[in-house]
Amino acid sequence: MSDPRLRLEIDGCVARLTIARPEKRNALDAAMVEALLPLCRKIERSPARVVLLTGEGDRSFCAGGDIAARSAFSPERFARHWVRDGHTAFDALARLAQPVVAVLNGDVLGGGLELAACADYRIAEAHARFGMPEAGLGIIPGWSGTQRAVRRFGAQVVRRMALFGETLTAEEALAAGLVDRVVPTGAGAAAAGRLTDGLLARAPRATELVKLLLNAAEGEETERVLEALAGAVAAASADLAEGLAARRDKRPPRFGEPDGEA
Repeated sequence: MSDPRLRLEIDGCVARLTIARPEKRNALDAAMVEALLPLCRKIERSPARVVLLTGEGDRSFCAGGDIAARSAFSPERFARHWVRDGHTAFDALARLAQPVVAVLNGDVLGGGLELAACADYRIAEAHARFGMPEAGLGIIPGWSGTQRAVRRFGAQVVRRMALFGETLTAEEALAAGLVDRVVPTGAGAAAAGRLTDGLLARAPRATELVKLLLNAAEGEETERVLEALAGAVAAASADLAEGLAARRDKRPPRFGEPDGEA
């Protein structure tokens, strides 16, 4: 399914994913969360080598989950759909083969911070604020805010925001490790463009493999990473060619012989 409030533009090697709901501070409702997953699949299969993630306007990158939308869920539907669907979509974004650069052009709150945590590099504009206000609303960070965010940012800063309600400025977020760079308001897109140019000058296959290995080191989809890498090695060996030839010719495979030597 598609949703016009999530805008994907693929221009050669660059995919731009924009949250386009500025009238609601780019908050995510259930339809937008559901639409994110197929967009990630489209990016994965595209020729793009880098993904730029941002929010429309200059007020908010993403203010998290739409409070009115999630309050309409029964407790069962909230757990089974809102939380689980969000995890599935955010996992897909974090596990893209392409590096993801987030331009944080405004408030990064709640689910917005969990979304930003899926990126590989975060550029914050100077006016951005960061926080996890969920406990003050009687809910919890449900889209891996206590898991992926802890792995990527560290437990203590997440405690400060999630338990004690601390809101950080862009400079405080930089010092705490939530973002990689702070730029003046309005300069995020240009900074991301320069970063993208440098990234595209690097070897694409090596870049993809490095991201896979870094994800595995963080505990992000370790099993899939190991099997994908092992599968690639097996697929590149002469054993596969011999196995397929043997099946085609309806004969036993001759692994290790001159014509099928690994």
